[in-house]
Amino acid sequence: MSPRRARRRDDSRPVGFPRGMDRVEEWPDGEWKVRMLAGGSSAKNYRCPGCDQEIPGGQPHLVSWPNWTGGDDERRHWHTACWRKRLDRGPGRSRY
Repeated sequence: MSPRRARRRDDSRPVGFPRGMDRVEEWPDGEWKVRMLAGGSSAKNYRCPGCDQEIPGGQPHLVSWPNWTGGDDERRHWHTACWRKRLDRGPGRSRY
């Protein structure tokens, strides 16, 4: 029996490099820039504003910020499911 060969990745990008470019999403509360992050892109922990739980380093998630001049300072890291469900939250909870 011969040993297994190491398989090379087809992708030449470094580990953790964002898979796509920033995209603009239109929601009832405005336009948002959204960037998907791969799990290996950060070792830092973040707190999701949707569920108030930690996003551990190494877990895939997304970053969003308002699509206006100066909106880059308002970036927030979200669980992907929390971002999609954020408009369903009841009164008394901030949507951002």
